[in-house]
Amino acid sequence: MVAPQDKSSKEMKSSKKMKFASSSAETEPTSQTTISDDSKTGRGMSTMPRVVKRKLQKLRPIVEYNKRGKGIGQAHSEMQSYIGVLARSRVPLVDKKWSQIPKDIKEQIWEAVDMAFVVGQGGKNSVLASAAKKWKDFKSTLTRHYILPYTNDKEKLSQPPETYKFIEKAQWDAFVASRLSKDFESVHSQHAQIREKLEYNHRLSRKEYAGLEDQLEETMPGVEIDRSTLWKRARQDKHGNIPDPKVAEKAKLIPSLGLADCKGKEGNRLFSVSSARSSCGR
Repeated sequence: MVAPQDKSSKEMKSSKKMKFASSSAETEPTSQTTISDDSKTGRGMSTMPRVVKRKLQKLRPIVEYNKRGKGIGQAHSEMQSYIGVLARSRVPLVDKKWSQIPKDIKEQIWEAVDMAFVVGQGGKNSVLASAAKKWKDFKSTLTRHYILPYTNDKEKLSQPPETYKFIEKAQWDAFVASRLSKDFESVHSQHAQIREKLEYNHRLSRKEYAGLEDQLEETMPGVEIDRSTLWKRARQDKHGNIPDPKVAEKAKLIPSLGLADCKGKEGNRLFSVSSARSSCGR
């Protein structure tokens, strides 16, 4: 277990890598701009105090991007967490598509993020695309962990989960009813069949490929990080091993020239790893 002082030190070290924009000029933050919040009430909620404090100080972290235009670094990570908080707390929990959500709600999310961060590349479109995915993922999490396991326990389903107390009961009741409908059962079954075919899933969580590439470029300076390396590293554990034997066997088939041999509906042939990510269960 990491000692409290070590954890705080790591947070301070990480935050010093971030660049900030203020009302006057860009500035490097000091340790006083870092807030350590141990009282998490939900995923990403500890980001909120930091964002609020920075707003009061008129500091906006500058989001950085790699050469492929993908967001990287601490500011990007915190911005994504903040977008998640906004998507879960400001968008109604309804059985609708993102395109059906009122424009004023989307505008509120963008304005909140734009006030807190210098978004840079992608701008509003990238922020709202991220919010859409996080809102969809949130509904999926609620369905898989808080609804479907308790289909025969009406008491459990009568109130929103303790973790997400901000959900209004009327919205929760309507959402539960939609998830227990025959129409949803059919759709859920189809999606489950699709997920079963994704045999070579990565282990990156929220870091994603852009974050992994950024990490490898720091630890392997001067070495070109090709896509085959990314594909393999994305499936390794912290010890450099690939736990899943099926994935490990497939990794052996990826030659150093950056091609991947994937089987599936495409047949037995080689494609670039960028194509293989979808075929190999990115």
